[in-house]
Amino acid sequence: MDAKAFGLFLAETRKARGLTQSALAEQLHVTDKAVSRWERGGSLR
Repeated sequence: MDAKAFGLFLAETRKARGLTQSALAEQLHVTDKAVSRWERGGSLR
């Protein structure tokens, strides 16, 4: 799965569960900026 496909999957799944980027980031112990970057297809690191 490439970064763009993962980003789309992540955004759709997050929204379907009613989570904000900040709420998901808190659950994953990362920053909301990292979640945003993932959803835009940026680096997955």
